[in-house]
Amino acid sequence: MDTTTVLLKKSTKKRLDGLKTDPRESMDSVIERLANMATDDEPLSREEIEDIRRSLKDIEAGRVRKMKEVAREMGLK
Repeated sequence: MDTTTVLLKKSTKKRLDGLKTDPRESMDSVIERLANMATDDEPLSREEIEDIRRSLKDIEAGRVRKMKEVAREMGLK
């Protein structure tokens, strides 16, 4: 197994230690878990991005409805 040395500030090391799922978990495991969490293995499609843009424009224009209203119309409340 190849290894390397990484310089960390003491405050960063303390934060990483606090993220361990077990006191004996290796720092490599903690960092790998964090890196996996930061990686999106299902990026948004162009269509999804455009839907989000349209939604944001609707919000900016005030074209919104309260959740209670929508739930009532759907018979959920």
